[in-house]
Amino acid sequence: MKTVYDLVTLVLFAGLAILFLQRSMQQPEDRMLHYLPAAASCALANWLGNNGQPVWAAAVIVLGVIYTIYVLKPFKQKL
Repeated sequence: MKTVYDLVTLVLFAGLAILFLQRSMQQPEDRMLHYLPAAASCALANWLGNNGQPVWAAAVIVLGVIYTIYVLKPFKQKL
């Protein structure tokens, strides 16, 4: 862990992995392909941040979080 981007993207990816594991037990129709853009955004943001592109890294992190909230709906409550 050399930069803040390492920590932030690791936390986001860990949350994404936990969401995937939790959903794989509950919703078998959930496709693994839906998690690819969010995981790729973590990797890209980390790479950009570590290579001196902090504005682009922050933008990719925000877009990844928006995608996760809009498409994967991690806060969806069952009634």
